Amino acid sequence: AIDREFTEHPTSIGHPSLGCEAKIVDEKMQELPRGAVGEIAVRGPNVADGYYENPEATKQFFREGWFLTGDLGRIDDNGFFYVVSRKKDMINRGGENVYPVEVENTIYLHPQVLEVAVYGVPDAVMGEKVAAAVVAVPGTSPTVEEIKAFCSDKLAKYKIPEYVLLSAALPKNAGGKVIKDQLPRTF
Repeated sequence: AIDREFTEHPTSIGHPSLGCEAKIVDEKMQELPRGAVGEIAVRGPNVADGYYENPEATKQFFREGWFLTGDLGRIDDNGFFYVVSRKKDMINRGGENVYPVEVENTIYLHPQVLEVAVYGVPDAVMGEKVAAAVVAVPGTSPTVEEIKAFCSDKLAKYKIPEYVLLSAALPKNAGGKVIKDQLPRTF
């Protein structure tokens, strides 16, 4: 049955482990309805009570017995959890929330895209605008216009990257994670 769940919900992180609880909450720790995006909060015997000798971080991330993960997610009608973004990575474009993971997953569908990192760049009018750094599959050369056009029928207009940087590589840490802070902020 578990194997079937993975194939039927391939982008889900599944259900909470046995004996553990998880919920989606807003900034005031109020539980949100199914389908709504909020922060994932967890509690259970496998969750610490706080950060060792760090009362500031404990106060920030542990509330009412729940640990706030920093992940934004949602729960579907069948109780499956989905991560949509890291809270700190969310882009606020003119009051609209853009989740980089959603835009990245769309751009990854382009057959000439090997890697992509989506992030926000400061904008005087909109607050932030959407940018994407793209690494092409070797031997291919997608254009900025092709990437934007590819997104046009798959994403809401405000989610389509206004800036697309074609790059030979993305900056990464020793663990292979993209360091978005090292990507260009001005275009």
